[in-house]
Amino acid sequence: MSENKLLYKKMSLEELVVLSQKDDFKALGELLKRIQKEVYATLAYFAKNDENVYDLTQEVLLKIAKNIHTLKKPKCFKRWLNQIITNTYYDSLRKTKKAPELIYIDCNENSPDFSLKIEITDTKGKPVEKCITAECENMIKSAIRQLPEPFKIAIILREFQGLSYDEIAKTTNTSVGTVKSRIARARIKLQEVLKNYI
Repeated sequence: MSENKLLYKKMSLEELVVLSQKDDFKALGELLKRIQKEVYATLAYFAKNDENVYDLTQEVLLKIAKNIHTLKKPKCFKRWLNQIITNTYYDSLRKTKKAPELIYIDCNENSPDFSLKIEITDTKGKPVEKCITAECENMIKSAIRQLPEPFKIAIILREFQGLSYDEIAKTTNTSVGTVKSRIARARIKLQEVLKNYI
């Protein structure tokens, strides 16, 4: 690995953003490489159709590359990124003119319409354990995908992106109280569904 590449790998996200805004294409390449798995993972929880996740991930990365100059505060990159992910997902829903299937959080936990998938990473598990782990992962993903859109977005941004309540409120244009309520209700429903598996 060249010394130049190593230099970019050691940089913080904010440093890469600043250099990308100055048309440093190597910094932009490293930035996109660093965030692509996170973008894909987030969209995998949003989208029910796995085939769309690849396309949406590419679309988000392209938007980042094209619009990096519009970001006024490089330290706010994560919030800006999550706003782009959320908007891209909603744009895709509008384009397909397909309303998402919703399961209301107050529905009966035994409802046949509510399925759940779980994601647990076990790198040292035996084949049987890995099979169970994959099943759990699928259960968690499915359950999160079935949450009503506002709850799903709030829980993903909090649990998988690590955003604060305030950051989620700004990203979703809601109040902190609304965010806390949505996350609490989503967690309760997910705990109810997962209690037999964990």
